[in-house]
Amino acid sequence: MSTTTPTPTEHRRNGGDLVVESLAALGADTVFGLPGQHALGVFDALRRSALRYVGLRVENNAGFAADAYARTTHGVAPLLVSTGPGALMTLAALQEAAAGSAAVLAIGSQVPLAGIGGGRHGYLHELTDQSASFRGVVKSVHTARTASQIPSAVAAAWESALSTPHGPVWLEIPQDVLLAEADVPPVAGLDARPRELLPRPELIAAAADRLTRARRPVILAGGGVVRAGAEAELLALAEQLRAPVATTFGGKGAFPWEHPLSLQSWMEDRYTTAFLEDADTLLVVGSGLGELSSNYHTFRPLGRVVQIEADLGKLESNHAALGIHADARAALAALVKEVGEREAREAGPAGDDDAPGSKEAGAAGPGAAGPEAGDEPSPEAAVADLLARVRDRIAGQHLDLEQQVLASVRDALPDGAVSCWDMTILAYWAWSAFDPRRTNALYSAQGAGGLGYGFPAALGVAVADPARPVLAVSGDGGAMYSIAELATARQYDLPVTWLIVDDGGYGILREYMTDAFGAATATELTRPDFVALAESFGVPALRTSPEQLRTDLAAALAAPGPSVVVLPAHLRMFAPTHLDS
Repeated sequence: MSTTTPTPTEHRRNGGDLVVESLAALGADTVFGLPGQHALGVFDALRRSALRYVGLRVENNAGFAADAYARTTHGVAPLLVSTGPGALMTLAALQEAAAGSAAVLAIGSQVPLAGIGGGRHGYLHELTDQSASFRGVVKSVHTARTASQIPSAVAAAWESALSTPHGPVWLEIPQDVLLAEADVPPVAGLDARPRELLPRPELIAAAADRLTRARRPVILAGGGVVRAGAEAELLALAEQLRAPVATTFGGKGAFPWEHPLSLQSWMEDRYTTAFLEDADTLLVVGSGLGELSSNYHTFRPLGRVVQIEADLGKLESNHAALGIHADARAALAALVKEVGEREAREAGPAGDDDAPGSKEAGAAGPGAAGPEAGDEPSPEAAVADLLARVRDRIAGQHLDLEQQVLASVRDALPDGAVSCWDMTILAYWAWSAFDPRRTNALYSAQGAGGLGYGFPAALGVAVADPARPVLAVSGDGGAMYSIAELATARQYDLPVTWLIVDDGGYGILREYMTDAFGAATATELTRPDFVALAESFGVPALRTSPEQLRTDLAAALAAPGPSVVVLPAHLRMFAPTHLDS
């Protein structure tokens, strides 16, 4: 009797075992995914490992869940999928992970080795060049063609995903390699050390010089500050310089919302754009000054720009600047140290008020009004004036319902809760007007802008930290992209409350088309009874009203397990300001 094929009760280690052993050796404890025929070798190996598997119903949703898990843990989130359709279904999620710098390690299978190379062999799921589909989306593409290559390939992909800036990577392994017997010892240890991205000292010195000499220094903090965990360094530098701080939509939470120097996040407001333009030195940290952060490319700086950016491709990609290619936390810490040392030198010996360079001797000093400043308001007064003008502009547009709904969501969220937002009108409001508080995180799909992010992302957050409640916010159109994941939420009993704002269509597209063409086309939707549908999955659900939203949402968030709250409401956007520039 041949012994080359193991019996169902017998197992010989194979390529799939090497994949899960390698992930565990690198520190993974959870993987997301969805099985498929060519990937069964690695999914079978999960049965023999200590890795926790979280399976979603659609590969793209599994990718969104992995994205949010990576953002929450600041680590790598493995994602296991199959060949062809299964692999390609992850592309939208991986694009969002790339835009949001989420370290997703996507591992997909391939057709057998004999079918690779561009031929037309007729294998199920065959693509002429599967990896080519990923090269324009992810940070790096990796392939393992033998069992012995798998541990090193996994380690290389892991290191790439976790190197600054974090991002998604793609690793593919042929079906027969995953199933082939592995004639190598179990993986006991792997080394994957991401390279530190430290700033060059001469650039820090030049930046500190510009900032300390500036009369109106201003800081724009992007998502890179949040991803680097550089909130404390940003606060210290802003207070050293007395520099107002605006945060981009991706940078929400980087700076205390109610701080006297906080410009908040009104990036699509012309008053804010003008404030940033008028800075004689603008420090941009962790942002490429892209479409949304520049108020649709209407931003035109009048002074000098200093840009700290970990993604080399974004450095000076939109505006000339003193570019510092570095991790935001390392660069801000170096600036805090350098600015502090300069202040100490300018102050002179303790008690010597007439020391050369002292503020009383005529130096302008960081954030202070110098002798030529005249009647310029203090930075804090300038911030207060700007925010008052923004409030007046919004108040003049009769958007009470929208502000009421957003305030109710804000009030219902307990401390420590995380919110995940789909591409919907309420999310667009949240980007500008939502106070994330220092104890809350806010994740959204505004990096790539694809529908369906909110709910599966919230599931990923709940997997990472099931002890705290998570809120997902979607419109009815976006909800239909991920409705199948109600089964996932119920299967794993994840504490996610899903707020669905039901306006009968793609609300933001309805507004865009009406404004541009006078009428909307293809935006109206027939949708299900979301309450009844959720209950059919065994998920508690209710229909609420704007007046009852705060109470109902708070109760749902306080209850264990998943829940759905449906709010029938037709919300409107505030008027854009970039069209008047």
